Amino acid sequence: MDIYTEWCGWCKKMDKSTFTDPVVIDYLNKHFYSVKLDAETKDTITYKAKDYTFVPAYKSNEVAAYLLNGQMGYPTSVYLDEKTDPITAVPGYYTADQLLLILKYFGEDIYKTKKWEEYQAESTK
Repeated sequence: MDIYTEWCGWCKKMDKSTFTDPVVIDYLNKHFYSVKLDAETKDTITYKAKDYTFVPAYKSNEVAAYLLNGQMGYPTSVYLDEKTDPITAVPGYYTADQLLLILKYFGEDIYKTKKWEEYQAESTK
């Protein structure tokens, strides 16, 4: 899940470069159900049978605050398991090559057997 805001420059850059890369698109389509979520949406969102609404004090929707563990930085990719439970949130802008490394870690369930640092070290040799 790509959590973004309309005003976020890095979000726009990631949309224009990373998310338009044909290899990224192909991998996402084969391994994920991709969702874009505007963290500041005023729409009510139902997730796991609970309604989440916009909270003016947070300047965001409660579901974004929940999925980001209160760390409201954008862009952030949130990875969910098969039961739509959050695995982790990965903040920041990534190039296509950087994102592919992350996508494979979660998309191929490598996260279940290897620590990120080990996987990253092996993958960048």
